[in-house]
Amino acid sequence: MTKAEMIEAIATKADVSKAASEKVLKAFIEVVKEELGKGEKVTLVGFGTFSVANRPARTGRNPRTGETINIAASNVPKFKPGKALKDSLN
Repeated sequence: MTKAEMIEAIATKADVSKAASEKVLKAFIEVVKEELGKGEKVTLVGFGTFSVANRPARTGRNPRTGETINIAASNVPKFKPGKALKDSLN
């Protein structure tokens, strides 16, 4: 599903305009980004939890040359699905 398809689906389900559903989706994405940027978790009961995981620095290899390279530490977003979401798929 693309972003445009998501906007259309939200507009249909919520019985609002596409413009309104696009604003809501953009606001949701921004709020999640801001909270994760602060190191906070975003929990939607029944759906899941967005959080930040720290990936430590490590050594890797350039697949083309075989040369050893250092990969810097980084923070990555993580999503853990909630029980209701998992149950809806089975």
